[in-house]
This record gives sequence, structure tokens and C-alpha cells, in this order.
Amino acid sequence: MTPLPQAKAPINWTATITLLGTPIAALIAIPLYAYYHDFSVSAWVSLFFLLALSSLSITAGYHRLWAHRAYEAALPLKIILMLGGTFAVQNSILYWASGHRTHHRHVDDIEQDPYSIKKGFWYAHLGWMIRDYPAATANYKNAPDLLNDKVVMFQDKYYVPLVIAVHVVILGTIGWAVDDLWGVVLLGGLLRLILSHHVTFFINSLCHMFGKRPYTDENTARDNFWLAIATWGEGYHNYHHIFQYDYRNGVKWWQYDPTKWLIWSCSKVGLAKNLRRIPSFNIKKAELAMKFKYAEQDLAVYGHDINEDMRNMKQHIAQEYEAFTHTLNDMAKLKELELQHKKAAVTEKFQKFDHKLKLDFQLIEQRLQHHRDRLEVLVKSLRKIST
Repeated sequence: MTPLPQAKAPINWTATITLLGTPIAALIAIPLYAYYHDFSVSAWVSLFFLLALSSLSITAGYHRLWAHRAYEAALPLKIILMLGGTFAVQNSILYWASGHRTHHRHVDDIEQDPYSIKKGFWYAHLGWMIRDYPAATANYKNAPDLLNDKVVMFQDKYYVPLVIAVHVVILGTIGWAVDDLWGVVLLGGLLRLILSHHVTFFINSLCHMFGKRPYTDENTARDNFWLAIATWGEGYHNYHHIFQYDYRNGVKWWQYDPTKWLIWSCSKVGLAKNLRRIPSFNIKKAELAMKFKYAEQDLAVYGHDINEDMRNMKQHIAQEYEAFTHTLNDMAKLKELELQHKKAAVTEKFQKFDHKLKLDFQLIEQRLQHHRDRLEVLVKSLRKIST
């Protein structure tokens, strides 16, 4: 279905009032309350903890659990994430996850991606929600698993009453406990809601505009360390768009991804299981392929005046790429051999062979690491020659 032009699409008044009205209310109410009453320390603390609750419920729940099925959650965890996601007020799990799957399937398609960055920052960040664009309407045909999920369908059926209930219970209980009801409502409720919204919206907008593309350049998604901090680990978006079923976004051990740490921690206490991880070989393969691609681009930029050093560099990179291709072919043969033997009965002979396969896989990964190190040296040398 072709989306209506922005000027013709009818306004979604519920979304417009929520998304544009809440910041206006905050700009008026929060300074006035601070001037006449001041905020307690507890109200400020509630802002941080409730922001973590609502945002992590979106990243670990709506996104990685329900939209991508990157892991399985026990019922208590699903209920907590459902309630926390309801507290974030970003529509139901069913609508959110179905729309997000459509985004991944048609990323950057100006007609079918619900929040395509090709339509500009404003549209991807906010505009797609404040008008009833047909392209933004969830197609539940891509979510049969969610239609059979009792927690998801319960929330979808009673979404509005649940939104009211969780806000009354959470804000009322905390406000009463710390004796600062309105302070908690304004900071832990109103300001937290605004921050939670825009933190999520940054993933659709800024994460498709600024940052690096170390794994793929087939779409606009970027890895951005600073956005990872703001978005609870979702800023490693280039990795996510090529390996969407990994429960991790920050795949390196040092990358900031509190959502990954939360899911992993839940798995250690029995609340989560079957955490899906992309094999390290696939990750290194994608990373190296992009490094070779960028090296070729550097040669095109720096190599306009071909000299002997540049010819040698071009030859070295070509040789390294050929060796990399051989490594990939060897890996493909090992994978095929492994698949054949896994079909056989599990015998002592097979177990010994399986051990040998693991050693061969380790050698392949070491060769990939060698290619990566060698390529980085070549690229540094290329840039020195060009200057």
C-alpha cells in the first residue's frame, strides 16, 4: 500500500497530544513546582529508576524478546517486562513488535519501512506516529507467534486500562512512600515518560544517521557509542541490523549494553533461557568483508596518482583478500563436514572427530584474526603512503 503524502494523512490525535503535549506540560509544570515547592531527592531518584524500568522493558522486552525472539523468558519476567513496557506508553507489544519486524524486513524502503530515515529525521523520529500513515499500520500477519502469546494478547486487549493502572500504582505507591507525590508524578512520571520516548525514537532516527558501519553498508543503520549510552545498549545498530536475532547489540565484551547484561543475568537465575548468539566466525567474516571494502575505497581515493608504493599496496591487499577467501572456503567445507557427521549416530568415533572439528574451527578463527590484523596494518600503511 502506498503511504499518503504527509499533508493528506489524517492526524492521529491521541499520539499527537501524548507526544507533543507532554513536553509542553513538562516545560510549564516542572519549573513552577520547583519554584514553589522544590523536588525531594527521592523524586529525582525515582526519575532514574523508573526511566531504567520503562526503557529496559522496551529494549529487553518489546525489542529483543518479542520483536526478535532473541531469547526465551519465564512467565514472571514476561509479566514484569510487559508491565514496564506498558509504563513506557509506546503502544502494545503486538503493535510495536509487528511494526518493528516490518522495519527490519523493509529497512530504508521509502514506502514500506514504517519509519524510514529516507523521509528525513523528523519523520523517522516522530512524524510517522502523529499522522495515520497506512505504512505505519501494523500488519499482524508477520506476528503469528505474538497472536498466540497470552501475555501479549492480554496487554493488547486491556492496553488503555493497564496504562492507567500501572501509572496510578507505581507513581502513587512511590509518591506516598517518599511523601512527595507530585514530585514523583512530575519527575518519575512526566519527565521520565518524555525521556523514555525520545531515547527509543533516537534508535529510529539518529542511529540511522550518525556513526560507523563496521558490519554492513547495505542499510543506513550505524553503530554509535554515545547513542548506546543514551539508548541502554541499542546504539550498536549496524550490528543489530545484520544480526537481528542476537540477544546482544554490543557484541564486544567492552561495549556498553546494559540490556545484554540484564538478559544474561536473568538467564543465570532461571528467568531467561536459550539466549541466541551469532557465531563469532560469522561476525568476523562480516567485519573483515567490510574492512576489505573500505580498503578498496581508500585505494580509489588515495591511489589516483599511482606510484610504486601504491601498486605494491594494492597487490598486498589483493593477496590478503584472496587468502581471506580461501579461509572462508575452508570454513564452508568444515561446516558441511560437520553437518554430515552430525547426522550420524553419536559414537565414540564421532566424539573424537567432533573434538578434531572444534580444533579446526579454532584454527579457522585464528586465521580470520590474522587476516584482520594484517589488513589493519595494510590500511595504516596505505594512509601513510597517501599523505
